Amino acid sequence: MKLVTFETRQGRSGTPRLGAIDGASGNIIDLLAAATAAGHAHTDRLASMLALIDGGDAALDGARDAMAATLGSGIAEALHAPEAIRLLAPLPNPRRLRDCGCFLQHFRNARAVRYRRLAAREADTEAAMERFRTAGDLEIPEAWAVVPVMLNANHLSIIGSEVDVVWPHGAHRMDYELEFAMVSGRAGQNISRADGAGHFFGFTVFNDVSARDIQARDIAAQTGLAGRSKDFDSGNVIGPCIVTADEIGDPYNLTMIARVNGEEWSCGNTGQMDHRFEDVLVHASRNQTVYPGEIFGSGTVPTGCGLERDRYFEDGDTIELEIEKIGILRNRIVRPAGWQDTW
Repeated sequence: MKLVTFETRQGRSGTPRLGAIDGASGNIIDLLAAATAAGHAHTDRLASMLALIDGGDAALDGARDAMAATLGSGIAEALHAPEAIRLLAPLPNPRRLRDCGCFLQHFRNARAVRYRRLAAREADTEAAMERFRTAGDLEIPEAWAVVPVMLNANHLSIIGSEVDVVWPHGAHRMDYELEFAMVSGRAGQNISRADGAGHFFGFTVFNDVSARDIQARDIAAQTGLAGRSKDFDSGNVIGPCIVTADEIGDPYNLTMIARVNGEEWSCGNTGQMDHRFEDVLVHASRNQTVYPGEIFGSGTVPTGCGLERDRYFEDGDTIELEIEKIGILRNRIVRPAGWQDTW
């Protein structure tokens, strides 16, 4: 199933609704309304995406039955044309959001750009680059190949597709990160790699919007890879839907594309992941419970950000991130009125 969280454009009640996309028509089926009209039991499991995830396989079966009932009988109150609804983040209230470093070549590419920028400040750029290379500065830490780097992100500031990303005050080099994300469906502690896929609920697209100049400052201050560079309202973008694991099939052979104003900037494949989501769950669940409804980002696919091209957003740019079988996550990057030059 392709699952969404939405609100209607007319007569908005302010209550997000759980929906499923009909692949044939593109219409959105309000699962709670469909189940209620069909007289199904346990409709509380369809009240939200988190309720559905918590309900496990029985809740997913109920969602499929509600969808089939609507398509079979044409329950009018449960059907919405795409233009009549507004998509929200498909899981607007995850229990936790963590971003991981699953694509090691991205880190190598980013380090090369960083040290080229530093070398450009010196009289002999090539000699400076050779010095950095000899010193091992272009290499990533060996520990990153052993277990995935894992960063806690702000699960309280998540937006969906077609919502403006507000350019934070004081940031100048704004960037996207093209990421694949897994939503957990079962609780577990000390999960084995063999059991990892059994904890997958589904997959979505994740844009980890980043202020690169702030990030460079934080790295220099040794406050970590992210610091405040990714910690601002509207910085975590997820959507347009969550595709359940059974519909995705093999999650490690999906094309990933990024476009800025229609121009392709990035192209990669989920199969380039050095650490797969099974590895992520092994690491994340060591001595700690992973719960249903957590989101785990893959980290940036190689070439999957402007940093790797040393090219960044302009005010008003539109970014589209597309992953095969999931869809397109689209947002504008907008400086607000009264934007200030300092952080």
